Amino acid sequence: MFEAAELGHKIDKPTYKKEEPKLRQALLDAQYELKDNGKFPVVILISGVEGAGKGETVNLLSEWIDPRLIETHAFYPPSDEESERPPMWRFWRSLPPKGKIGILFGSWYTMPIVNRVNGATKTAELDQSIEQINRFEKMLTDEGVLLIKIWFHLSKDQQKKRLKSLQKDPKTAWRVSDYDWELFEKYDKFKKWSEHTLRESSTGEAPWLVVEGADPEYRALTVGNYLLQNIRNRLDRENIKRQANAAPLLAPIDGVQILDRLDMTQKLPKKKYERDLEHWQGRLNLLSREKKFKEHSVVTVFEGNDAAGKGGSIRRVTSALDARTYNIIPVAAPTQEELAQPYLWRFWRQLPRKGHVTILDRSWYGRVLVERVEGYCSEFDWMRAYSEINDFEEQMVYNGIVVVKFWLAISKEEQLRRFKEREKIGYKRFKITEEDWRNRDKWDKYVTAVSDMVERTSTSLAPWTLIEANDKYHARIKVLKTLANSIEAAL
Repeated sequence: MFEAAELGHKIDKPTYKKEEPKLRQALLDAQYELKDNGKFPVVILISGVEGAGKGETVNLLSEWIDPRLIETHAFYPPSDEESERPPMWRFWRSLPPKGKIGILFGSWYTMPIVNRVNGATKTAELDQSIEQINRFEKMLTDEGVLLIKIWFHLSKDQQKKRLKSLQKDPKTAWRVSDYDWELFEKYDKFKKWSEHTLRESSTGEAPWLVVEGADPEYRALTVGNYLLQNIRNRLDRENIKRQANAAPLLAPIDGVQILDRLDMTQKLPKKKYERDLEHWQGRLNLLSREKKFKEHSVVTVFEGNDAAGKGGSIRRVTSALDARTYNIIPVAAPTQEELAQPYLWRFWRQLPRKGHVTILDRSWYGRVLVERVEGYCSEFDWMRAYSEINDFEEQMVYNGIVVVKFWLAISKEEQLRRFKEREKIGYKRFKITEEDWRNRDKWDKYVTAVSDMVERTSTSLAPWTLIEANDKYHARIKVLKTLANSIEAAL
């Protein structure tokens, strides 16, 4: 894969001086059109061997195009804050919004390659990381991101010559450290595992461009023209409606769905409820103060029918916790800032640090529920969301996050009773809106969407707990008991 980047590619200076102004103007025009278009972001990954011109290229791009519309992020070994979240957390936070260009200096490829070179992981683990990255990048491109991946390469002799040249010049000597020479000693290993990684991750949605980095003029024109070609092609391309390529979801031929099997008659007497409430809140409090709890965090998802009692259940959970350790996130329609990003972006940002609890009142499941039923996204979007959500939750669990998901279910008759009660009681009127009544008219569609959601996203790592919520006492205790048992099992 690297042979074509070891041929000694060069561009003479007169040719460079002739081509550079035209390229800069074209790139600037494309950048402003990208801003005005506002329909997709550009993410540029800058990776490769040391001394191959990565930094110089990033600086040059900042000179050629408007730096106000570029976000540049350099990634170093994870900080304490970053280490307490899944590895992809810091990259999600760095994604540019629609209409802008994001340059990621170093990326999600760095640590998998370094760990394999240093022997910290085996080939199977590297391949697993690559597979996860491929799914992540496909999700980004399906969300509309223009992903451009550039690998800067030097042969071993070229890298040695380049490092010595930089070190010899007093003006650039600071750029070469002992660590750079340590990496050079592992050149052959880096080349082997980098080539393996590029081969397995150069996909139709996000191919790699390998650039020989020895000649600055060749390097600059190659990268500049590649960026221009990709951005221009995307801007000029007509909108093509993408279709789901999975088999259609079919309702059970006997008409029975998972919510139909819930026993909605379950009740809990008030006195037993009060005893159980004290017990399970106390248990939850003790668990949250155990020493091992500081090695984990908790993400709790509350979904359910309108008026099913999510708020009341959440209050019983928070009453058992130290207010300094939890955060409640009420999820409403996405803001303009959130709409400018992939739909999971706003949830990645909310992941808690170790020893903390995040409680979501509604969640990322809106993509396969309200957005599906109301037609806010295409079938292509909500069909692919099932696997994307499973990937997201898997990453959380593997990083020590306890993921607990509740669906609070009530009968259609009980919902009607609660709606009418809310309209009559002054301090509850804010809980009932025209949208609630409109959603009720689509009851059957929501039942189907919920059943599909549970079937496709209730995994061994992050199972759904269905709560029979016609009786609020029963529902609250089941929530507390499930949450406490889940945390205890993780500890």
